[in-house]
Amino acid sequence: MPTEQFSNPQLLRHLRLAGIIAGGIGLVIIVSGLATRLYADKSVEHWTKDQAVPTVSLTAPSVSAGSSKLVLPGKLAAFYNAQIYSRVPGYLQFWYKDIGAQVHKGDVLAIIDTPELDQQIEQAKADLANAVAAQRTSQSTAQRWSGLLKLDAVSKQETEEKTGDLAAKNALVDAAQANLHRLSDLKGFARITAPFDGTVTSRSVDIGALINAGAESSSSGSPLFTVSDIHRIRVYVSVPQNYSAEIRSGMTATLKLPQYAGRTFTATLDSTANAMNDQSDALLVELLADNPDGALKPGDYAQVAINLSAPKNVVSVPASALIFDRHGLQVATVMPNNRVAMKSIVIARDMGTTVEIGSGLGPHDRIIDNPPDSIVSGDLVHPEAPAPATDK
Repeated sequence: MPTEQFSNPQLLRHLRLAGIIAGGIGLVIIVSGLATRLYADKSVEHWTKDQAVPTVSLTAPSVSAGSSKLVLPGKLAAFYNAQIYSRVPGYLQFWYKDIGAQVHKGDVLAIIDTPELDQQIEQAKADLANAVAAQRTSQSTAQRWSGLLKLDAVSKQETEEKTGDLAAKNALVDAAQANLHRLSDLKGFARITAPFDGTVTSRSVDIGALINAGAESSSSGSPLFTVSDIHRIRVYVSVPQNYSAEIRSGMTATLKLPQYAGRTFTATLDSTANAMNDQSDALLVELLADNPDGALKPGDYAQVAINLSAPKNVVSVPASALIFDRHGLQVATVMPNNRVAMKSIVIARDMGTTVEIGSGLGPHDRIIDNPPDSIVSGDLVHPEAPAPATDK
């Protein structure tokens, strides 16, 4: 029976057809698997290549419109500032003005009780009276001897001695009078007065405190009072040597203080030291700012932006775009084919966060900001959209 089945031609055809179909299906499966694997390998290869190309952030250079700002820290000081010490020793009897008081020139700030000076004045008056009495006696004697000389009753030498004694007595009177005037003038300093219109910014003594004369006028060694004129404020800024040639009288600046967010103040450059500081190698610059409302206070620190003149159409780039290597100072730019081109540059001025380029760049160059250290000319990169170019 089995032999008959295999000898049946129709059955053999069916088996052969089934084998062909099965072989074809297997071949399709094998070809499909190979094609899928090849496609996956190509995809991985493309993905790997894409990942190997760095993505860079681009920035467009800014073009100067003819001015720039130099931002530096500044220290504020009063227009006038007087530390008031005592010229006479004693004890503080009264004080009349406390810190924050508005005073006018000549206003009494305090009075010092001066018992020792008072005694010295009384002694000086007595010395003057004694000198005047001696002068009168000497004058009378000299006049009498001069009359006797005309009668040849006394010698000329004796008359000259009496006249000389009168001159000495006159000098003693002048000395006693001068000493009394000196002590009387010192007594006037027992009244501590304001030297100019301003504000009392410090008071270091109270009633009964021992007052010494001079810089050690109080037990603490501090001034009795400090009076400041703050209707205008002086602003002191140390300008680096690189920018000292551009500092000129009449230049303007803006001030920003941390306690006044969003508010700016205007100052005008008044003078400079005309010499570089030995320690900081910087030029000390003084600016003046009006202070009608008293917002600016002596001792404050401010951010000072000085308006500098600059050539027009100067290209500026962020300092973070600079590369310094064995080829010198360079920036990395991106060409239209997304290939890197390294360009050597020359810095005209360093403004801190930005630098002005003297040569090597144009306003339309696409510059890589914060480029990787390994970047070289010809590298392929994926650039992000650059920031639009701006004018200063």
